[in-house]
Amino acid sequence: MSKERWREIRALIEQEIMDGVLEPGARLPTEPELASLYQAGRHSVRRAVAELAKEGHLSIEQGRGTFVQPRPMIDYPIGRRTRLRRNLGPQGLAVAGETLGSERIAATGRVARVLGLEEGAPVIATRRRSLADGVPVNLGTIYHDATRFPDYPDRRQALGSTTEVYKTYGINDYLRAETRIHARPARSEEARLLNQHPDMPVLVVRAVDKSLDGRPLAYSKVIWSAARGKFSINPDEDEE
Repeated sequence: MSKERWREIRALIEQEIMDGVLEPGARLPTEPELASLYQAGRHSVRRAVAELAKEGHLSIEQGRGTFVQPRPMIDYPIGRRTRLRRNLGPQGLAVAGETLGSERIAATGRVARVLGLEEGAPVIATRRRSLADGVPVNLGTIYHDATRFPDYPDRRQALGSTTEVYKTYGINDYLRAETRIHARPARSEEARLLNQHPDMPVLVVRAVDKSLDGRPLAYSKVIWSAARGKFSINPDEDEE
């Protein structure tokens, strides 16, 4: 039997997922059943399933089995006005979010520099996770000047939107001043919260938002599942 048999099995399972034969949430047959189905050794089946899990097609749940992973592929444009709900809503995705925690901390050098503060000045760090159609797509931390936005986490929880929170502070519009993106391996806690295989990479998006007068509003570091989002950069786009 070919040493590359696992690649053939991987391609066959992936095609069934793409064709909708295996629907999101469907449970795969057991390893012995797959070995019998594809007339292959269990090692080949195990490797094929592991590779599909790394790519985000499958979710291996200890004690329960292997399931087809729901994978909303998000097209996320980054322009002058970048808004999560405005980007995802037109794609027919139900957007939800949850606060993972918040704390008042001393600004590190990077955060202080971006926000125009002295190093060590108080900032509010708010951790959140976003979901599309119930599937985690990103998680991250957003930093605000604690003097200027002392109760940002509470208002964010109550209003459900950063844009709406800013309005309560008299800021009716804001712009994306800078976006930097790089890929790296997922950390264990990130993989857990994103419900992805530990070997699947993540995209780290660092961003700075400013008010129309050029004053920094927020610095954010958001971790995206690389299997669930693709970015397009449109710096001159002026979304209304």
